[in-house]
Amino acid sequence: MTNSDVAEEFNLSLFLCNSDKRAERELAYLTRLQQQRVQGILITPASPEDASLDEIVSRGTPLVIVDRRRAQDTHCSVSVDDELGGRIAVEHLFDAGHERIAFIGGPARLGQVRDRHQGALAAAAASGRSASSVVWIETANLTVGDGRNAGERLAGLPSSRRPTAAFCANDLVALGLLQKCVALGLKVPEDLAIVGYDDIEFASAAAIPLTSVRQPRRQLGRAAAELLLDESTNPDHWHQQVLFTPELVARASSLRS
Repeated sequence: MTNSDVAEEFNLSLFLCNSDKRAERELAYLTRLQQQRVQGILITPASPEDASLDEIVSRGTPLVIVDRRRAQDTHCSVSVDDELGGRIAVEHLFDAGHERIAFIGGPARLGQVRDRHQGALAAAAASGRSASSVVWIETANLTVGDGRNAGERLAGLPSSRRPTAAFCANDLVALGLLQKCVALGLKVPEDLAIVGYDDIEFASAAAIPLTSVRQPRRQLGRAAAELLLDESTNPDHWHQQVLFTPELVARASSLRS
């Protein structure tokens, strides 16, 4: 059940706003929602630490941060342990025999990207490998096109320096990388094993089914909606920071036959 299901269950309307991770557009939407006197706001913010989120709550509008975490527990939040997700992805690749792994994603200012990269480094450290065994190929965004560009950059590296596996910060990047490998005649996973993140619907339907770190999206959405409803109706509400555990779904893109 998603947050839209919970809204319907309580006879509430759900309005969707897409800021495209742009802070100025996000602020404009937040201002408009407050003007409309909405009962509450679920937000995946460009920056979880933005002071505008505190201002919204101070004006009496309940707010829950979704898919992000704050350093302080001043708001309810529902998120996934992205550092653990990065760690299990790279542990999977190390266990498959890879010694040099590319981490592909960006920009670095995104907290989720940093957390997933930190998890990759933690996997290297736990296995006794150096941080240099994980090579960060930073992308401008997290799109299919960015994945294709990263594939071009990987293919251009000398064979002695080229990673034999890639952990991508999301599935869109991983699918773009997979497309570029096919276009260049590289075999997946023989020449390059690939792991994505999110386990979107297209991951399992790709020409070479994509190994991915799955997030419990439906549970996350329901938990966020329930916290928001509680905050808006319960005078004894207390803020909670709910953290879900991701799981690796292994498929052909990283499994050698």
